[in-house]
Amino acid sequence: MLFKFIKFGVVGFTGLLIDFSITYFLKEKVKLYRYIANSIGFIVAASSNYWFNRLWTFKSTNSQIVLEYSSFLIISTIGLGINNLFLYLFEKRMRFYYAKFCAIVMTTIWNFFANYFITFRL
Repeated sequence: MLFKFIKFGVVGFTGLLIDFSITYFLKEKVKLYRYIANSIGFIVAASSNYWFNRLWTFKSTNSQIVLEYSSFLIISTIGLGINNLFLYLFEKRMRFYYAKFCAIVMTTIWNFFANYFITFRL
């Protein structure tokens, strides 16, 4: 499980780069409301993370990709709620992007265990 968590973390880091890039672009350049920009960045990153985790972290051979992807997105959507909750709580104490980083760390823990035991259960 530890090795899978490390791989999940590597995939998550690529998701973090995607998430931050999209959030920054939409919030700072397009001027979308910060929670909408955050949500869009999170969902795009979650979708790319599904494919990387399916192929590399969990090496899934499940032929029901739509069901597996749906499970991953449901878990990610719950994670989005956790992410936005922590973002809301932390941004009162620190700058937005520091708060976003803390929110991502909290969400990563939820996402790993939920996907390990539900989406990609062996």
